[in-house]
Amino acid sequence: MVDADDTLDRRDLCESCGASLGARRYLQDDAPALRSFCSEGCLRGALAAERRRRWRSRRRGMKVAIVGMAVAGACLAPHEVKHSQRPTPAVRATEAPAPAASGVGASSPAPLPPGWFGPEWPPTDTSVLAALGRDAWIHPLAGPIRRMPRADSRVFGAIRPGDRAIECRNGHCGVDLGGEIWGEHVRAVHDGVVEFVQRGANPLHGGSFVRISHRGGTVITMYFHLAAIRRGIERGVFVKSGDLIGLVGDTGVEKSAPHLHFAITIRPSPDRERYIDPEPLIALWPLRVPVDDGAAGLVTTLAEPGLPLGSALLIPGRKRKLALRKAAAAAGATAGASAGASAPEEAPAPPPADADSTGDE
Repeated sequence: MVDADDTLDRRDLCESCGASLGARRYLQDDAPALRSFCSEGCLRGALAAERRRRWRSRRRGMKVAIVGMAVAGACLAPHEVKHSQRPTPAVRATEAPAPAASGVGASSPAPLPPGWFGPEWPPTDTSVLAALGRDAWIHPLAGPIRRMPRADSRVFGAIRPGDRAIECRNGHCGVDLGGEIWGEHVRAVHDGVVEFVQRGANPLHGGSFVRISHRGGTVITMYFHLAAIRRGIERGVFVKSGDLIGLVGDTGVEKSAPHLHFAITIRPSPDRERYIDPEPLIALWPLRVPVDDGAAGLVTTLAEPGLPLGSALLIPGRKRKLALRKAAAAAGATAGASAGASAPEEAPAPPPADADSTGDE
């Protein structure tokens, strides 16, 4: 005779430890089945085991996909094929071969002048991809949602008090991004060298901030109002695109909520530096998306582009004031050049951007 307990499912036993459920039980709706547990610990253990099983399945799927992509890439990559050389027709007596330049055969590429460098010519797919990889720019704040200025007060050229650069229109020399999460990671937008680091409160000059020079010092990016700056970020340190710079905060902010004030300047020569509107750039730069909400992340170019609000228009009442200030600056530069012809040249200190700011960027 067969015992009924050996042939029928016991609904009064725990799915994890097999103990009797008693009057109090924990249920899990694992469609299409309904699982019962005797305690919260058994339920959590079962859920953890299910998550581990799913992750093992996902890892196996990812390994299969990676191997398949590698095999497909090897099959689709161009291969060098030796072609049969056809006999060249005889050269007519009236045609003389062109002289080789600098003793180099006509089939060999001409050597580059001293001090010049560049990719191979004609360029190959590998050299083009390498050049694009070295010139990768990313958004300073992580995705998957692209952060753009949300209001007219956050765009380039918005109204700000103080004596600002003339190209900043009404005073705002950058754009304000983020602020949804205090302490969010701020990352370098491109490979470069740290040019200036301001740690501490600094309430009158944008709070804690970092200046990074790119492309040999011709492009400068600035990150203001940081709550903290990562250890190791010091002047002269090389950083890569996507490296952590600091955290979004409100240092140097008087009225507005925590945010990142991001600015870009172009410096074609050591004595010339001008701000540009970074909003069209951050609307297109790739996003760095965290993986499993952790520190690791991947850069994607598939994110939707942002919709720029556009820089602020110059207020009519400020045009005359800005014009007078520009003329006075030009006159002062001329007088300084004439006076400095006999005076020894002084090494200029790296001025922080928006040096005359009141702190509320």
